[in-house]
Amino acid sequence: MNPAPNLFLIGPMGAGKTTIGRRLAEQLQLPFHDLDHVIEEQTGATIPLIFELEGEAGFRRRECSCLDEMTALQGIVLATGGGAVLDPDNRALLARRGFIVYLETAVDIQLARLARDRKRPLLAAPDRRERLEQMAALRNPLYRSLADLTVISDNEHAAQVAADLAQRLALEWQRQPATAAA
Repeated sequence: MNPAPNLFLIGPMGAGKTTIGRRLAEQLQLPFHDLDHVIEEQTGATIPLIFELEGEAGFRRRECSCLDEMTALQGIVLATGGGAVLDPDNRALLARRGFIVYLETAVDIQLARLARDRKRPLLAAPDRRERLEQMAALRNPLYRSLADLTVISDNEHAAQVAADLAQRLALEWQRQPATAAA
């Protein structure tokens, strides 16, 4: 059991981190935050615009800074961006400051869920399947290595996934308030 004050959701785009995270936070009676939404609020720009103006490297710098700020909070559920785990410092922050749930999903499910999504810069590729498979090959081992708990989120019903996850967390996550974030 990993005692921690925060719950962090990691996984690829389309895994349901935001949808499941909102429902889970409600069940756990904790505030919910989505890292990408926080970045947009702080910058006043959309993620696609940040990518357009600053490239992926500029976005990742902003993501690192925002993740440091958000993980320092106490008693939250945080949905990270799919690529947040790429930075070793981000991985260390997540591991040190919270209980990590990896929402695992198959590329076929991602394709179906993201079929109409045209706002994700990293998905703007001629072959979306190939792009998602490339990202999965790089990121899935990182998600697995960080996870305190892995949940398959292929179920079509986010409410059911959140309810099942809440039950598992009751057994596997020791919610512990911390006085200061490391």
